[in-house]
Amino acid sequence: MKGYTPAEIEKKWQQYWDEQQVYRVDEIPGKQKFYVLDMFPYPSGAGLHVGHPLGYIASDIVARYKRHQGYNVLHPMGFDSFGLPAEQYAIQTGQHPAITTEKNIARYKEQLRAIGFSYDWSREVRTSDPKYYKWTQWIFLQLFGSWYNKQTDKAEPIETLIAHFEKQGTQGLNAHCSEDTPQFSAEEWKAFDERKKQEILLDYRLAYLDDMTVNWCPALGMVLSNDEVKDGVSERGGHPVVKKKMRQWALRITAYAERLLEGLERIDWSEAIKEMQRNWIGKSYGAEVNFPIQGKEDMAIKVFTTRIDTIFGVTFLVLAPEHELVESITTEAQRAEVMAYVEEAKNRSERDRMSDVKHVSGVFTGAYVVHPFTGKPIPVWIGDYVLAGYGTGAVMAVPSSDDRDFRFAKHFGLPIVPVIEGTETLENPTEIKHGRLINSDFLNGLDWQEAIEKAIEEVEKRGLGRRRVQYKLRDAVFARQRYWGEPIPIEYRNGIPYALDEKYLPLELPPIDKYLPTEDGDPPLGRAENWVSPNGYPLELNTMPGWAGSSWYFLRYCDPHNEERFASPEAIDYWKNVDLYIGGTEHAVGHLLYARFWTKFLYDRGWIPFDEPFQKLVNQGMIQGRSNFVYRIKNTNTFVSYGLKDQYDTVPMHVDISLVHNDVLDTEAFRRWRPDLADAEFILEDGKYICGYEVEKMSKSRYNVVNPDDIVAEYGADTLRLYEMFLGPLEHSKPWNTHGIDGVYRFLRKVWHLFFDEEGQLIVTDETPTKEELKVLHQTIKRVSEDIERLSLNTPVSSFMVLTNELQRLGCHKRAILEPFVVLLSPYAPHLAEELWHALGHNTSVVDAPYPAYNESYLVEDSFEYPVSINGKMRTKITLPLDMPKEEIEQVVLQNEIVQKWVDGKTPKKIIIVPKRIINIVV
Repeated sequence: MKGYTPAEIEKKWQQYWDEQQVYRVDEIPGKQKFYVLDMFPYPSGAGLHVGHPLGYIASDIVARYKRHQGYNVLHPMGFDSFGLPAEQYAIQTGQHPAITTEKNIARYKEQLRAIGFSYDWSREVRTSDPKYYKWTQWIFLQLFGSWYNKQTDKAEPIETLIAHFEKQGTQGLNAHCSEDTPQFSAEEWKAFDERKKQEILLDYRLAYLDDMTVNWCPALGMVLSNDEVKDGVSERGGHPVVKKKMRQWALRITAYAERLLEGLERIDWSEAIKEMQRNWIGKSYGAEVNFPIQGKEDMAIKVFTTRIDTIFGVTFLVLAPEHELVESITTEAQRAEVMAYVEEAKNRSERDRMSDVKHVSGVFTGAYVVHPFTGKPIPVWIGDYVLAGYGTGAVMAVPSSDDRDFRFAKHFGLPIVPVIEGTETLENPTEIKHGRLINSDFLNGLDWQEAIEKAIEEVEKRGLGRRRVQYKLRDAVFARQRYWGEPIPIEYRNGIPYALDEKYLPLELPPIDKYLPTEDGDPPLGRAENWVSPNGYPLELNTMPGWAGSSWYFLRYCDPHNEERFASPEAIDYWKNVDLYIGGTEHAVGHLLYARFWTKFLYDRGWIPFDEPFQKLVNQGMIQGRSNFVYRIKNTNTFVSYGLKDQYDTVPMHVDISLVHNDVLDTEAFRRWRPDLADAEFILEDGKYICGYEVEKMSKSRYNVVNPDDIVAEYGADTLRLYEMFLGPLEHSKPWNTHGIDGVYRFLRKVWHLFFDEEGQLIVTDETPTKEELKVLHQTIKRVSEDIERLSLNTPVSSFMVLTNELQRLGCHKRAILEPFVVLLSPYAPHLAEELWHALGHNTSVVDAPYPAYNESYLVEDSFEYPVSINGKMRTKITLPLDMPKEEIEQVVLQNEIVQKWVDGKTPKKIIIVPKRIINIVV
């Protein structure tokens, strides 16, 4: 082999790694483990673009580095293979989603293998594999069979709750349960029929059925999560989404709200991600207050407020359009207007309603409540800025202290009563939100914090409400009206949900004729023939949401082929939780929160020994596209080069970046690109057509997607790996620019030529290295190892380049220097490192070579190059030993020819020597 040929080298070593199962890993008792994981990818039909491997390359570098350090490294890969895109394709084509998914996975694996990742493919998992989702279903059944005991602060088997009911009813019970759950004695419990008992248990189960307000997309025929709705339409397809009451499965994640907050203090995540989770959980302290409805005996509207000190400033109440009392309290005179408003509000997502602060809308119900302290009537309005999912779905409006209440009051001409000192004369009183209370009866003169405490005490004393900690977090809807997902293992006996016996798991997806809802509006599983349990009972028609399988996949990697458990206790005890988790910020709340919830639940029930899944989390930035533009002269098919475009009336147009090299357009290829461009003409500059450029998100519509296959084919996988790291810090977003990739490729060729001559002959010698060679090597070992440890993965690439240039300058081809260099390079450029390692005479893979340790003695400086100044002007530099006495330094300096020239025979008045800094001679 004469030169560096990445295509040949990389194919050879990928085959070797597969045949020798180099990356296969097993539990080795006594050997320290390191578990590094990439976020579960969904295999889309488009395959990978160059932005996708960024996090994978980073995790692979760390995995290889840790293996060199002697760790037993678990570095698996699998696929989050249930998903809406495959289902929509199935609806359009009639092709089973499994076929599309299998094809997409094969494409992903081909691309991932080509980049040389050190995955243990023997541990691959797929969420759509029945052998995998058997255990997703099993976990769901455990949630269904559990309740949350606030007394012990953990989930417990439902049997312990039943035992409590049988012994003492609800007396002494402290459980997380649905609102307004009935109270009963042991005797009453025993007297309830089976249906009543099961209905009561649903109020406590961690997986339960309930009537919930959901995002319903009629066009897709399914419920969507808040994250899947943008601007009132589905994120995928752009179909209208409305709010609708539906009987839905949900998981009681709210039981874990406090523990989800507390756990954030024990994990190594960025503060930004932690804050996003805190905000999503939304803990707040306050009071729940009842406002009796005028004319409706025993009916009241519950309001949660964090600022009960301002209660005397309440001039109206606002309900969410979805509030359960809207229909019953609305007067006949207002009914038509209210119902029209409610219908309109259904078409707006919660995100839109919260973010749209400029738009004010609402309608009066005609009803009034009684102020709990003053007894005055307070009008009840409906406004879409109030959300049913937060608090009680009702707010006590204090327009003098709350911005949205103030805008609402101004818009509809409602009273504004100032209750904070200093707001009486302000045009906008909400400018001051804290201070002493005024116009507030028994709270007058108190500071706002004192007033909150006093008001809560008074509310509780008078029986008007209670102190409460509130969370914004809502229970997680756990059902989707689609086919391509895990069947929910529930059978219905006389309409009552019961757990399917575990021996019937996995409950596999049945064949159906179409992937659409039935004509009666049932989910697609309603099309299945004989969709009943082995006991003959109807089965659940909904499937699980996409996040179900991804909430626990990291556990299955520990023991992926176990047919008796989701993973053996021995495997879980060995690998434990993930040491390093790398993925995008788009999962900051959804996936990460659900995975933490499931982990805490499995910990509570004794199946795993830890309650946080991911000890350290790093979010990689986005690699953005570098778009190119051509400039068409309006109403012509003539295109003018970038530098001349301002001389004409032009319209910019995206052009496929494959037609451009270093911003120069291949005009002939451009004419062949599209039929309408076949007769295109060009106005050039210096004989070239120069394109404009802009950094944007990579997308097909911008023609700026770079396929990693093309980069690997032209430069090799090692170049791609190094270049993606070289672009900048892992966490930062950065533009892809192929201009710089040539330099990385040239660097790898330079490395090659440290080992081989132009004829391809090995030129490595066994000569003893010099002090300078050892110094540059060990400086690099120190820098690179320290940088990888702190995940500064871009800077080692520069260190490798500096070392290569230094060794080239020194003419160093010595084994004692080059062999450690190969190991240093291996995590970044594994194919080249493997080739060089074997060329050096090794018979085993470089991945098992110990990582070189730097020797501090080689880094100690024993001399220093002093700048020598004469009368303040630097005239020369002299290298002197660091331990040379001051008198000898003076002698050597004064004997220097250049110094003598500038001193010109005069006797120096003073010689100032600053060790390791400067020598200054004053004449």
